[in-house]
Amino acid sequence: MPQLCSAALAPLLCTLAVLLKMSLSVDHVPMLFWSAQRLQWNPDTAVHEGHIVSAQELTEILQPVFTQSSRNLVLFLQDKLSIDDFTYFSESYGNKNPFQNVQESLQSSPSSLVLPAVDCEATRYLLSFLQESRDWKLTKITNLNVSHLEVNTSKPNLVVIQLQPLVSGFNEISTLEAIAENDKIIGRLTMDLQEQGIHFSVIYTAVRPSRISRRTDVVWKLRRQLMATEEEDSLSYPPLNVTAGNDTCILFYARNFSLKANNSVFIDLTNVTFVTQNVDVSSSECSDTNTTLSLRYTKPVNGISSLEIRFLMSNKFYGGSARNWSTLDSVEIVQDGEKFAKFNVSVISAPAEYSFHCQLVGTSNLYPARLIPSNNEAKNWEVFISSLQIQGFNVENNQFSYASDCTGFFTPGIWMGLVTSIVLLWILAYGIHMIMQLTTNSRFDDPKGPALSVPQTE
Repeated sequence: MPQLCSAALAPLLCTLAVLLKMSLSVDHVPMLFWSAQRLQWNPDTAVHEGHIVSAQELTEILQPVFTQSSRNLVLFLQDKLSIDDFTYFSESYGNKNPFQNVQESLQSSPSSLVLPAVDCEATRYLLSFLQESRDWKLTKITNLNVSHLEVNTSKPNLVVIQLQPLVSGFNEISTLEAIAENDKIIGRLTMDLQEQGIHFSVIYTAVRPSRISRRTDVVWKLRRQLMATEEEDSLSYPPLNVTAGNDTCILFYARNFSLKANNSVFIDLTNVTFVTQNVDVSSSECSDTNTTLSLRYTKPVNGISSLEIRFLMSNKFYGGSARNWSTLDSVEIVQDGEKFAKFNVSVISAPAEYSFHCQLVGTSNLYPARLIPSNNEAKNWEVFISSLQIQGFNVENNQFSYASDCTGFFTPGIWMGLVTSIVLLWILAYGIHMIMQLTTNSRFDDPKGPALSVPQTE
């Protein structure tokens, strides 16, 4: 009888295990709602902990937004966000609350709703779903200039604001600053709409999570270890390739590729470069000694009709290492065919057979690989590239070769460990030397005889 029960339960347990594994591996992001009017949210909307809102459930939750009389909806879309960011960044930096305006809006609004976990598949199609749900007047803002937003209340308005992306990697200070800047933009726009007397609703969400939870398949494989983690860092889109004839001669990839002009106009080129690949690379040039990656964009943002970014690379032989090295010599930005900005590049080189990879590349002094302004026009630009990987020579099978990383073998942590070890070894050697210099008495006092006299010279 026990064997029959075990045989009957085995398929059920396997099915439950597969379902659990699938549910835990779903990527999800938070979604925040607030409105200037009192909306009738369904009491069942307050989902229990661990529940991930699907696309079908999200359409039902959004129904009160479509039936309200204000007919104005503002969508703040961030590249990545997780529910843990609200607690982590608020508690880790003392009085600095990067979500201050968002939290005040949620508390002061007549109606608000927080969904901790929404399936990323639902958020990816959120914009298309909103457009199909009503005849909106769509307004997209990508340059983050919301100071003079004009809303015509005679018809429904859907305002989509693409917030500035967060810094990838381990630079938490830059991530905190980006979140705080986005929060200021949200507060500035909502305050402007309130001053105009416009009734509106707000949705604040992201495309993908910023913190990848531990994968369940890795935990199952390493279940005997107490802390088993694996960082999930796969390419979400293929790299951009440039062909010469039938062969690929340039490969270029970045997780985030963005610019800022004159400290005000923000230009995010990630999607148009890698996802939709709405970029002209016909001016790129390939040869055995010099390669130029030319990226041309038409009207990337309002106020800029054309933008071209060139990556100039060279392949030279160096006698010191007895091999060829590929080097990114300079980066050029041409705006509207007139304004020319040039940057010299530091620490971007690799053996000619390899590709080059660096976590952070840009104009900031904090980045491992820097773009140094070479003329006055370049000082008006800020460049940020995260997870850069580029190869301009010896591309085989349309794939990146082994990557030479910008981080050297001797990192600051290794140097500190070596210095600390040397200091401790010196202290140990000095202590052993002092112990070896100690001497013991060779003569002892006899209580039955005369007192022992030890000369001062001894």
